[in-house]
Amino acid sequence: MKNFTNCLWFDGQAEEAANFYVSVFENSRVLQVARYGDAAAEMSGQEKGSIMTVIFELDGQNFMALNGGPQFQFSPAISFMINCETQAEVDHFWEKLSEGGRKDQCGWLQDRYGVSWQIVPTVLGELMQQGTAEQSERVIAALMKMTKLDINLLRQAYEQV
Repeated sequence: MKNFTNCLWFDGQAEEAANFYVSVFENSRVLQVARYGDAAAEMSGQEKGSIMTVIFELDGQNFMALNGGPQFQFSPAISFMINCETQAEVDHFWEKLSEGGRKDQCGWLQDRYGVSWQIVPTVLGELMQQGTAEQSERVIAALMKMTKLDINLLRQAYEQV
């Protein structure tokens, strides 16, 4: 199977959003910018010459930002999950992506553009799979009390006797 590209629908903020995401993730870059020509502008109602799409890469994963207009909004029903090895990574992505957005429960946030993200330490899955039912339940109980996930608190919940 070939790689797939996530397409994000914006209302005039495609270039701004792409540049923001590229600034948050290492090994990332804008690859291509396309503008509305006559036919696409007429069909979409967008201004000729305005930015139609921005193709960008975030640490090896391709995305397309489309300036499609106000018809569609983002929803938490779709989110991007970032698996973090360290608390420093959790902290970095949490602070950068939530700036100007909204911090939600259990490691979820919405960025300034309304895109939902889950900032998750990889140890969470390990703690949920390795332990007893009681340990998993304690980890879940601790998780439910958090906004930004804290690796030390999750481990403490797991190890509690």
